[in-house]
Amino acid sequence: MEHYFTKEPKSELKIKKLKSILKNKEIEFYTASGLFSLNKVDNGSKLLINKCIPKGKVLDLGCGYGIIGLTLLLTNKKLELTFSDINERAIVITKKNLKLNNLEANVIQSDGFENIKEKFDTILLNPPQTAGKNLCFKLIEDSKEHLLKNGTLQIVARHKKGGIELSKKMQEVFSNIKEIAKGSGFRIYLSQNA
Repeated sequence: MEHYFTKEPKSELKIKKLKSILKNKEIEFYTASGLFSLNKVDNGSKLLINKCIPKGKVLDLGCGYGIIGLTLLLTNKKLELTFSDINERAIVITKKNLKLNNLEANVIQSDGFENIKEKFDTILLNPPQTAGKNLCFKLIEDSKEHLLKNGTLQIVARHKKGGIELSKKMQEVFSNIKEIAKGSGFRIYLSQNA
């Protein structure tokens, strides 16, 4: 069974062009088979796009087709974005979306933080909960080492479908946690690096 967190998808590549209103702006972008939420921007990503608090150097971790970072770049030119995903198809489509919207950013294929050496002010994550709790916990733990002082990890998840456990893990790793938004059963949890 192939998942969106597969490194090298073997499914037939089908690319779609979509439009969505995000942060009061119509954004055009591509999605592709083998990636998460092919036919529309999922509710978790929408909440993260609309309610996250990005600053400075931002990592869109597990970016999929890049819609979170793409929207932030289009609506805030001061941000410096890095996109990363394990899925090579996600990397190709994210680059295609940046080009479509005349944007430039760093795009890295990486299994978690394997190929990421930098530190960031903000790490945004819509975690691959289908991949299991252990992977999600590892991404939280590894995020701490990749945040600058006072940097934040911001995660969106369904509160009653694993989100509570993720927020407890964030509290354990960072010794702080707060909810900054909720909607459609999702919440955004934020932890700050001391």
